Amino acid sequence: MKYLRQFCIILFVSFLGELLHILLPLPIPASVYGLVLMLAALCTGILKLAHVRETANFLIEIMPVMFIPAAVGLLESWSALQSIWIPVVVITVLTTIFVMAVTGQVTQCMIRRNHHQKEQKEAGNK
Repeated sequence: MKYLRQFCIILFVSFLGELLHILLPLPIPASVYGLVLMLAALCTGILKLAHVRETANFLIEIMPVMFIPAAVGLLESWSALQSIWIPVVVITVLTTIFVMAVTGQVTQCMIRRNHHQKEQKEAGNK
């Protein structure tokens, strides 16, 4: 029952992202709105990590399986992609490298900030 409740919370936040996508005339995918809403809810304490942790971990674990339909769709669209496959591969590789670099930098920044906050907290306790 715990997993069902956690999954419903995640679905509700995704639904709110869909609503924002419909209401706001910006070229931002609904999933991005949902992720921003989830981040805001977790950062503000509206939603505790314990409320979604197990189901989120499960969804992350099965994420590779979710790419199978997209890969099959690409295979079925090969006739349309055949003439432009080189630019598509180059763009895919470059954007993947870019996303990995930015993600790494943001992660390192957050780790440093967390470490700095812990040091300040420890210095304040002395």
